[in-house]
Amino acid sequence: MSNGKMVLIDGNSILYRAFFALPLLNNDKGVYTNAVYGFTTMLLKILEEEKPSHLLVAFDAGKTTFRHDTYKEYKGGRQKTPPELSEQFPLVKELLSAFQVPHYELEQYEADDIIGTMSRFGKKEQMDVKVISGDKDLLQLVDDKVDVTLTKKGITTVETYNPQHLEEKYGIKPEQVIDMKALMGDNSDNIPGVPGVGEKTAVKLLTQFGTLENLYTNLDEVSGKKLKEKLENHKDEAFMSKQLVTIERQSPITVKVEDITYNGYDQRKVLELFKDLGFQSLMSRITGSEETVTEEIEDIEVTVVKDVTEDMFTGKDGFVLEMLAENYHYGEVLGFGIANEKGNYFIKAKDAVNSNQFKTWAEDETKEKYVFDAKKTTVALQRYGIKLRGITFDLLLASYLINPSENNHDIPSISHRMNEQDIAFDEEVYGKGVKQKVPELDVLSQHVLRKADKLKRLREPMMEQLQQNEQLSLYEELELPLAVILGEMEHYGVQLDVDRLSKMGEELKERLAKIETDIFALAGQSFNINSPKQLGEILFEKLHLPVIKKTKTGYSTSADVLEQLKDKHEIVANILLYRQLGKLQSTYIEGLLKVVDQKDNRIHTMFNQALTQTGRLSSTDPNLQNIPIRLEEGRKIRQAFIPTHKDWVIFAGDYSQIELRVLAHIAGDEKLISAFRNNMDIHTKTAMDVFNVEESDVTSDMRRQAKAVNFGIVYGISDYGLSQSLGISRKEAQMFIDKYFESFPGVKQYMDNVVQQAKQTGYVTTIMNRRRYLPEITSRNFNRRSFAERTAMNTPIQGSAADIIKKAMIDLARRLKEEHFEAKMLLQVHDELIIEAPKHEIEQLQKVVSEVMEHAVDLQVPLQVDYSYGDTWYDAK
Repeated sequence: MSNGKMVLIDGNSILYRAFFALPLLNNDKGVYTNAVYGFTTMLLKILEEEKPSHLLVAFDAGKTTFRHDTYKEYKGGRQKTPPELSEQFPLVKELLSAFQVPHYELEQYEADDIIGTMSRFGKKEQMDVKVISGDKDLLQLVDDKVDVTLTKKGITTVETYNPQHLEEKYGIKPEQVIDMKALMGDNSDNIPGVPGVGEKTAVKLLTQFGTLENLYTNLDEVSGKKLKEKLENHKDEAFMSKQLVTIERQSPITVKVEDITYNGYDQRKVLELFKDLGFQSLMSRITGSEETVTEEIEDIEVTVVKDVTEDMFTGKDGFVLEMLAENYHYGEVLGFGIANEKGNYFIKAKDAVNSNQFKTWAEDETKEKYVFDAKKTTVALQRYGIKLRGITFDLLLASYLINPSENNHDIPSISHRMNEQDIAFDEEVYGKGVKQKVPELDVLSQHVLRKADKLKRLREPMMEQLQQNEQLSLYEELELPLAVILGEMEHYGVQLDVDRLSKMGEELKERLAKIETDIFALAGQSFNINSPKQLGEILFEKLHLPVIKKTKTGYSTSADVLEQLKDKHEIVANILLYRQLGKLQSTYIEGLLKVVDQKDNRIHTMFNQALTQTGRLSSTDPNLQNIPIRLEEGRKIRQAFIPTHKDWVIFAGDYSQIELRVLAHIAGDEKLISAFRNNMDIHTKTAMDVFNVEESDVTSDMRRQAKAVNFGIVYGISDYGLSQSLGISRKEAQMFIDKYFESFPGVKQYMDNVVQQAKQTGYVTTIMNRRRYLPEITSRNFNRRSFAERTAMNTPIQGSAADIIKKAMIDLARRLKEEHFEAKMLLQVHDELIIEAPKHEIEQLQKVVSEVMEHAVDLQVPLQVDYSYGDTWYDAK
């Protein structure tokens, strides 16, 4: 009979796995969170599925352990932990404290030893023990009371081992795991083992001899002269390796079984931390036993209106368009709320849109409207042929500019932040997930009108705050007019040639089938190309390619590994291409065909205006800013984006190196400014300075590396990040960064000054006074502080570039209207504006676009715009 369930988690291993499995995410404070996010998803899964009575997360205490006394080179040669990961260790411990999960580390010992010792305690207490790790070494703990779950692919796929499964999978018993590891060694821990003995040979030997000791007693019976020699010559290494891989189950831990009893977590603390970390998607998974206490909110007086009349409006109306769907291009409008001095009116959607009085009011420029999300409101109304005018206040945009690091900008969240508590959160009214539903009319109208009332009440304090922050012109002259322009662009959409895209999909499928055949021919057999395990066996065991990197579960076949092997065998380039084309097919071709509007074959993306901390626009449903164009096949997807009319073309105006020009302006670096003023190629100029060569001696490779350094500086890249992008050592990468700062001292001075300024004020600003708050910049935690410093350096550059293109969009929209162009703005993609226009307007359009974009702001260096046009977006290059 079990006395409870003990779960032991290998903290270091899971964090490492999560870091390398997930893209480098960072939260709105600029702190990297990808490893913590991955760890949290696994922790939630464990709590939901295992329901442990006892729980412990074990960590390594430091670099030196008792194993170093046996072998000084233990774990030698390991690359230093990237700063992007090391800064997440304190965060994960903070997370565990919020979850009230005990965690423990012990000087001179590893997490494995803590787990091994604690699992022994658990067995003694007749508990079921589950160990969770990414490290195969822990399989030696498997027995009838201890299961070991290993992460297989990243952290999402796991495999659980009991004695039976271990024997089925590896053909050995748990006690033989140590001997197997002793024979085969472990590259990642620098455990030598016996050279040339891999997993298969080790298992074969143990099947025959049972133990390492018995193997060496009966060495004469080993078949194969070479193998016998290797075993003889490396006997000492084998026995030392056994010592190194053996988990110490008697480690002097001070924590006892009763200390790791798990009684659940405080829901509020966890939600608070999730909000801080930006884990919006995980919030809905938190289901503590604690009930959410909401105070009873008194009803307000609401009139449900069927026949709209003129005297309902005052010209200073809080106006809410309510819908539950996130995609407002297609979502159902539930109704409208109008709050003003005369009263609170709720109008059902069909009653409003069929009313001339409502339409007249909505389209009257002189009637002021206070709204939440001007873009969404205008787009949704345009579906009914109503052009909303007269928006003078947008609560979403005001909140975003004042609190760019906040994740929740819905009306109830903003109200609560402003100490207006008399409003329920949406999920309390509508439910969430599959349980979401529209309530009765009286509940719905109360909630909608409470929102409309908040628009009226919050306008004044929010505008005052913007004024105090010197952000009124940013709000009134940039973000608010842009919201309407973006709304028009979204509603208009962009034409998709569905037939051409479908045909591309078919061609790509044929191409993939052909590449697959080629890969199988080169491999001499068919296998699952998408299985890293099977691919690893083909590349490294069958084709004998050099092993670049091993993971805990076998050979690494990651993109960076394959890139290094490209010249070693023809199969590798084919595999890389197969992966890239497969992603294009599933994510982009099939993805676009799923979201195209069936009625008009147009794509209506949504531009997120109140999301990024830098002020950059992003695009969703679908993301048109992310179509991969480095690969010709990816670029060709743009052939499916065509003009609406015959004899029209797609025109693209693209800022050339805008972030580097902004850097030159903000930093005031004379060499950078001079290079841009003299129209020099900036990457060549950087290569000349970094490599100390004349312009004529700059090779294409030097220019490529200089380009990576240039953009790396802009994005606050670390030596680790630069080494990854250039495929060089971190030492070389750091040397490049140092040389860059020597060459451009003004940039170094700017970087130092902006960090100091951020430490004094707590924020940095763009050239248009957009703010980004950096509370971590004075943190005592080195990693958090240094990340905030990097963010302080690059945000003014990226944010100013975002401000400039937004200003250009507003100026261009005005010019197109004033000069009666038929041309229409379709998309904004990073530093590029995409327009469609009749051919006869192109000559004039070139002049206007260049003029507008190059003079959007005055900098110390000229802004340069490249433009092109063609029959499709692809041809406009």
